[in-house]
Amino acid sequence: MSATTSGSPDNSSTDTLTSGLSLLGSAQQTPDESPLTSCPDSPKSNRAADTYFLDPKLPAAPVESEPIYPPVYNVCFLGAGFVGGPTAALVAYHNPHIVVNVVDLNQSRVDAWSGSHLPIHEPGLPKIVRIARDGTGQATTDLAGLGTVSIPKRSPNLIFSTRVEESIAVADIVFICVNTPTKLYGLGAGATADLSILESASSTIAKFAKEGAIIVEKSTVPCGTANMIREILEFHRPDSSFEILNNPEFLAEGCAVENLMHPDRILIGSATTYDGFKAAEALRGVYAAWVPPGRILTVNTWSSELTKLVANAMLAQRISSINAVSALCEELGADVQELSLGLGSDSRLGRRFLHAGVGFGGSCFEKDILNLAYMAKSMHLDQVADYWMGVLEINKFQRQRFAGKVVRSLNGSLRGKKIAILGFAFKENTNDTRNSIAVHIIAELVAEMPLEISVFDPGCSVAGIEEEIRNIGVTEAQMARIKIREHWKETIQSASAVCILTQWDHFRYPSKMPRHATSNNESTVTAPKPVRDPEDISWFFKNKLSEMDILELEKFVTRDSETTNEDPMGRFVPEAECLPDCVDCRSKEVGMKEGETVDWEEVATMMREPRWVFDGRNIVDGPKLEKLGFRVRGVGKGFNI
Repeated sequence: MSATTSGSPDNSSTDTLTSGLSLLGSAQQTPDESPLTSCPDSPKSNRAADTYFLDPKLPAAPVESEPIYPPVYNVCFLGAGFVGGPTAALVAYHNPHIVVNVVDLNQSRVDAWSGSHLPIHEPGLPKIVRIARDGTGQATTDLAGLGTVSIPKRSPNLIFSTRVEESIAVADIVFICVNTPTKLYGLGAGATADLSILESASSTIAKFAKEGAIIVEKSTVPCGTANMIREILEFHRPDSSFEILNNPEFLAEGCAVENLMHPDRILIGSATTYDGFKAAEALRGVYAAWVPPGRILTVNTWSSELTKLVANAMLAQRISSINAVSALCEELGADVQELSLGLGSDSRLGRRFLHAGVGFGGSCFEKDILNLAYMAKSMHLDQVADYWMGVLEINKFQRQRFAGKVVRSLNGSLRGKKIAILGFAFKENTNDTRNSIAVHIIAELVAEMPLEISVFDPGCSVAGIEEEIRNIGVTEAQMARIKIREHWKETIQSASAVCILTQWDHFRYPSKMPRHATSNNESTVTAPKPVRDPEDISWFFKNKLSEMDILELEKFVTRDSETTNEDPMGRFVPEAECLPDCVDCRSKEVGMKEGETVDWEEVATMMREPRWVFDGRNIVDGPKLEKLGFRVRGVGKGFNI
């Protein structure tokens, strides 16, 4: 099957490429009228081609057209982390004809991806991985006596391994999904991205990739990184030809599968050349298996690289904006949640990212803003750099303000007092602890010499929490005061105050846990929105059902069921049993059970006076908790300490 037509009966790629190349040819004969830029290595604007490829309303072309790029049969993802793992799983899930190799040098991580306890906690991900990694058996189901639908068995096409060189050598497309953290030393320390891992990956690709392979930047990178990769490839393979694409991820951890299944857009950055457009169309064909063509946008690589940085910066900016206003609310007697309601009702603003809290954490927002500000500074755009750094200043101010309230509310001293921390992951529904807000709050509070800081998170391992706390630089003496617990009860027992730092449904009051929610994030995959008449089931009997079709079929089959079933049609291949000493199985046994929530009425009997609850995420009803004997402080709730 051609990579340009797979999975999409309404594919416009051939006309897009032909028209784009035609426009490119005419544009190259037109003088560039754009003003000079302060960055001498930035590309000349190709307005005609770029404008055309940004238009999502391109005319459709018949699928019988000539293939415009060699079919894609094998892809390789370098890096099995929070980006590479889920993205590879979705690509394999929707493209059963493509072999997807995911390689990583971390053997324990590879083993986890190959077993029953995935290293990443994402709702819906276990099901996706099992189907693609293990294949499925044949399944049949009777549709209310109207006929029997048969789904053939599926072969495995998702492979996790440490075989880096071999996997690169057979790949038509290589995705680079390695870490690009903030640089910690030398020029640009604390600001620009450290690309050393990406450089190493590029060198490995250059040595082993086959001629004509397409290299895709998936990692978040500074502008111009595609050129750096190209130079590395040309140095090692001067007589070979490779195309470099940028294809940034726009995933929100905790709902990454949903973002991948139903993306707002897929952005592909390419060189504005004939070969660049061909490579972009090959990648477009991979996504076209499940993404509507109008949501796959093609731009130049510089625009694509910058779009990712600016997208994260603007989301963080929105959070800092509402958090800055929350400080005003506390001084003026206003309620920031009521303010968010009023603001979010304005269609120009919308409701997203207007939830005030203790601040944002995670591995992306701060890193990408630092990167953006550093680039602006290096181009002598100091005002632009200062503007974005202000977003981080507000974030730091918000978490310090929160920690200060805790100390002042407890008479200015934490000596002899136990503080309970509920939530350590940087957001709910994930086990990602990197740069979490909690680690910064803990660092502030442990400096006050408390009797104990007790920490619990329903999605994070004890080892993961301890590692992140140590990484921030607490002393051994301070670490001795920090206890990481496996259940909320031992965390809260005898505490003088509770700090809610992650927006888990488990902590809400009144409880809003879904009826069949689980603490290990193995909820079902969201079926696509119906595009057919719900009463018309004739389409289920067509010859070949895609995985999206099967999801809709499963939704139809379970429409009257009151229980959640990950595999209602019995397609799963049985998994191997864990060893008796499995750490993950033990964690499930001693941790929160399925559907369990914090019992705040019981908490009231377990805590010591003054029973403070500092709600850093505004997820408990303060007045109702106060009736149970608590003293409650939210964020932006019209109080002044």
